[in-house]
Amino acid sequence: MNAYEFLQEVPLFSRLSHKHLNGLAKACTQRTYKEGDILVHQGNPGVGLFIITSGRVKIVKTSEEGERFEIAEHGPSEVIGELSVLDGAARTADVVAVEDTTCLVLASWAFNSFMQSHPEVALEILPVIVKRFRETNEALMSQHAQHQRS
Repeated sequence: MNAYEFLQEVPLFSRLSHKHLNGLAKACTQRTYKEGDILVHQGNPGVGLFIITSGRVKIVKTSEEGERFEIAEHGPSEVIGELSVLDGAARTADVVAVEDTTCLVLASWAFNSFMQSHPEVALEILPVIVKRFRETNEALMSQHAQHQRS
């Protein structure tokens, strides 16, 4: 499956037009990671977003006290790193491959340039990003409550 066909299956991008999907697909590069590789380091700048085509990754957050919390796992058709790309802030967690993983990588500058050229795309992807943010927030609150009870 080529990048264009794969992006059609990704919830973040599935509502985009053929023209927009094609433009994003051309800007992607493919990268492969071995089990245990760190794709993203907490605190580093967000240099791109990752679209998982195969494999699985886990999201691990380290608290200021040094405690590590596994927040979530993600697999094919899921996007990671989109918040840092959108707001330019540092990565909020580590992303670690839990098995051999292949991703389409969309560099921050390419994604932001695309969004500036096609601002209407933001209206299509914003609801998906907000939903994902809410889910992550709920997962963190649930883990915090469990931790408080232990």
